[in-house]
Amino acid sequence: MEFAVSREGTTLITLHGGSDTTAREEATEQLAAVLERLEAEGTVSAWEIDDASVYEQPTAPFDPYTITLEFSITVVVEADDADEATAIGASAIDDVLEQADVTPITYTSSPAASAD
Repeated sequence: MEFAVSREGTTLITLHGGSDTTAREEATEQLAAVLERLEAEGTVSAWEIDDASVYEQPTAPFDPYTITLEFSITVVVEADDADEATAIGASAIDDVLEQADVTPITYTSSPAASAD
């Protein structure tokens, strides 16, 4: 049986930006590009970036911004029941984000499975 397994989390992206706004926009675009590529490959079935905020302001004129991005991601897995799907999906989400070099990640919700 197919299950959609979703999880929410945050990640940090450090980059040079001209202002808070441009740094947040650039970080969002970077993460979106990665997630779009994963969706096009069929690895991820859905994703959403919920918010971007400045985690760490630059301390000097040429220092980078660190941006916190809140996101949700969904994968589709085959499993016999929801518990098995949750375990398989959580592992699949971890693997796909690690392979895409989306780190560090802090999950803000437990994985949730629903019959597809």
